[in-house]
Amino acid sequence: MNFNTNTKLKEDIDTDVLTEERCTLIVWNDEVNTFDWVIKALIEICDHSEEQAEQCAIIIDSKGQYAVKEGSYDVLKPMCDAITDRGIGATVEVLA
Repeated sequence: MNFNTNTKLKEDIDTDVLTEERCTLIVWNDEVNTFDWVIKALIEICDHSEEQAEQCAIIIDSKGQYAVKEGSYDVLKPMCDAITDRGIGATVEVLA
């Protein structure tokens, strides 16, 4: 049998590159969640100060979305999941 290990290695490399790219955690505005709830989530999940979380919430409300944190996908994905588990819209996007 002839096993082609090059394909497997390329997939591993592609995955590694994706997780090392700089990403941003975007929180989305909605008409359901309160300022206090979003602020509390940012403080507890993203380790924001109260002032930083309040400023982010104001920007999210006025612009419809805001990049509240930058980092690797591996760091931001669990934060994104924790935010969405609280009913707040959030996504992780690769920085261009």
